[in-house]
This record gives sequence, C-alpha cells and structure tokens, in this order.
Amino acid sequence: MRGYGGTDAPLGAQNYTVFHIVGDLIGLLDGLGVEKAFVVGHDWGSLIASYLSLFRPDRVIALVNLSIVLQPRDPRTKPIERMRTILGEHYYICRFQEPGRAEEEFSRYDCETVMKKFLLTTGTGLFSAPPEKGILDVLKTPTVIPSWITEEEIQYIAKQFEKTGFTGGFNYYRALNLNWELLAPWTGARITVPTKFVVGEKDLVYATPGMKNFIHGGGLKKISPFLEEVVVIEDGHHFIQQEKANEISDHILKFFGRISSL
Repeated sequence: MRGYGGTDAPLGAQNYTVFHIVGDLIGLLDGLGVEKAFVVGHDWGSLIASYLSLFRPDRVIALVNLSIVLQPRDPRTKPIERMRTILGEHYYICRFQEPGRAEEEFSRYDCETVMKKFLLTTGTGLFSAPPEKGILDVLKTPTVIPSWITEEEIQYIAKQFEKTGFTGGFNYYRALNLNWELLAPWTGARITVPTKFVVGEKDLVYATPGMKNFIHGGGLKKISPFLEEVVVIEDGHHFIQQEKANEISDHILKFFGRISSL
C-alpha cells in the first residue's frame, strides 16, 4: 500500500483516504488484467480489503479479514473523538494524530528495534502510554526471537521502513476523520461478498474494549451479512499470518477453495 517500502509515499494525510487506497487496488487489478480477485488483508490491509469489497463487490470473489474488522460508520461522532472518549487521549491512534509527534517518538529508536517492539509484542492491554512517555517506550524489546521469524526477516522489514520512514503509515490514522466525512453516503452500507474472519486469541486489537462483543454479538454479521465463519486462533497474537503461517494459509485456501467450487 502507498506510504510503505517501495511504494510512493505522498505527503499529507489527505492523500491516504480509503478512496485513494481502494483506487490504487483497482488500478493494480486493471494493470494485471484481473477482473475479479480473492482478497486477503491483515490490519490496515484488512480494512482496505473490506472497503474494496464494500465499494466494488464486482471485483471481489471472496474476502478473508485477518485481525481487523470493518465497523459501521457512526453518523453522530467522528472516530477520533469517539476513541478519545472511550479509550483515552493517550491511546496510540489518538497520539498519532498530531503531525510530527509520533515521528519524533519513533526517531528515538532505530528501525530494527521499532520492528521488534511491534512485530513481537505479546501484550493484550490497551495500547496507550502515559503523557511523559512515547508509545514505543511502553513496549518491551524482546531479547529472544521466536521461531516463526528470523533476525534476517526483521532486518529486511526494517530496511523497507528506512526507505520512506513512518509518516506514510501514520497518515492512514490521520485520515480517519476525513474518511468519516467522505464515507457519509455509505452510512449503513454492508459488505455483500462471502467473508471469513480470523483473529489471534491474544491479539491486542481483539482485546480492545467492546471488540469481542462486536465480533461475536452480531455486529460483525450485520455489516457483513455473508460472513461465513469467525475463527479465533488459540495462542495467536497480532501478526498471525506469520506466527501461525501454515494454519492461516490452510484457513484461507480451504475457504477460497470451497467458494471456487460453487
């Protein structure tokens, strides 16, 4: 996606709305000559995959969301104000809003350390930090690398962020309120493609207040009426596509294989 690694990283959060990113995906499909695709997304990729399915269901055969689910637009409250009210001013997404603040906090660490803190975190508490600390300061730097990733892989990922920095990634969060404004015509709209959701049991996003109730209490099924299955991976954390690679691949391939046979 734009803003990362070898992709373009335009300045300004106004260039990172979901409409821009979905437009990029449509351009990619067109460039490859692909009329319809099976789509899988993780974290922000999962949200963008959901918006692709919402805006252009004619281009999506089926969807697998990992870790993150699309939630309905609340016409009464902008998302950042809602997060500040419910999760607090020091929740990581709220802290990312001020241009330059998160960049300064991240600059205190080298990219490889940043990647270790994010990729290898196992905490399930609310991802926030007290005002006197940076968001990275509260994340431990693991001294032991788990078996599902290597030092070389972490170094490679770090080098991709060294190319463009972290501002592109922060801009996705900084465009949330702008997305909310532009998405007004889609208030109440639903995803109409076959969908499967997979999340780690110990994913810090899954542990966010209210998330489990939304996923298992009917909210997710309401916005995705063709949701066929919700899978909670035992002992899985946020980066389950790497941590539980074989298990996740099996879930994806079996789901897409069944859809293909219809």
